[in-house]
Amino acid sequence: MEKTYKGWQEWKESSKQTEYTEPTKLLGPDGTLLAKGWARHNVFDYDRKSVKKESRRKEWDFYQLSNGKYMVQISFANISLGGYASAVLVDLVNGKTIATQMGAFVGGKDKYVLPPKGDVPNYVKMEVGGATFEVNTMETKRTLYFKRGDVECNFTMDIMPGLENITTVLPFEGFPDRYFMTTKQNCMPCEGTFKTANTVYEFTKDDTFAVLDWGRVDTPYALVWYWGNGSAYITDEKGEKHIFGFEITWGIGDESNATETCIFYDGKAHKFGAVDVETFPKPDKYMEDWHFISEDGRFDLTMKPFFDHHSDLNILVMRMHSHQVHGLWSGKVTLDDGTVLEIKDMYAFCEYVENRW
Repeated sequence: MEKTYKGWQEWKESSKQTEYTEPTKLLGPDGTLLAKGWARHNVFDYDRKSVKKESRRKEWDFYQLSNGKYMVQISFANISLGGYASAVLVDLVNGKTIATQMGAFVGGKDKYVLPPKGDVPNYVKMEVGGATFEVNTMETKRTLYFKRGDVECNFTMDIMPGLENITTVLPFEGFPDRYFMTTKQNCMPCEGTFKTANTVYEFTKDDTFAVLDWGRVDTPYALVWYWGNGSAYITDEKGEKHIFGFEITWGIGDESNATETCIFYDGKAHKFGAVDVETFPKPDKYMEDWHFISEDGRFDLTMKPFFDHHSDLNILVMRMHSHQVHGLWSGKVTLDDGTVLEIKDMYAFCEYVENRW
């Protein structure tokens, strides 16, 4: 694998990455996928009524936030046959789940409809199974609320002006009406509380960041993927503080038009090429070092794991099997202008998932 940075313009011209910058219709009237590529904001016009295979349609808003010691996951998902609103608090240091609550529904796929874009101002409130899921996205901040039973969550995220994300649309070979469209928006400093019956866990913007994993997909039955993501404050040679982040997802669909790989620096997206992990972690190497290297050499980081958040939900014909590995990341990344950033012991995660759903 080539490990020499070729320069942004040369790489861009030689790659097959298709960037969209103007509003673009996602699906045709017959459900055929029209757009394949990536964007710095979600410019894809999504009409859920145009989805041909409604029983395969899945839509979710998933938030994960952490300070490296505790992790919170709050989400709402509509997977056509039903759905859920959930909140989870995990102690990363001691490797245990502290609290979890979920409210579920069966059917109602056209009742619990999420907004068609996740990175523009919108408001959503869902009440399902005794759970309340409420998100208010504004220009410069986002509030997130969840309540069920003895769990109550209140969080606020900063959205810096012009914050770019990576939105990708990946097709599936042989399936002209299937697609995997996600927006990953991270680098959002976050503060708030996660309350349980006996304890209030507080998070501050000094060390806590949130990521939005927004998905609107229509996929084949079985999927495998890697997803790595992180955000942190880093200091340059002048002692100035910057917000750095990255997004790496691969293994899903046809990546010939785009890869879901991006560096974020002070709110701007820096696109790089395909990435892979040097040693496949399955079946027993999840807690060994993971070395990530991109085809253009611009992303070269090693994660030293300290916790494998393993889950395996197996219900009849459905299975969601995940190893979300948390660790400290070190190495070098290269921005579009050739600037090299040295990363040292940054908290982030990467997961390996096998799903049948």
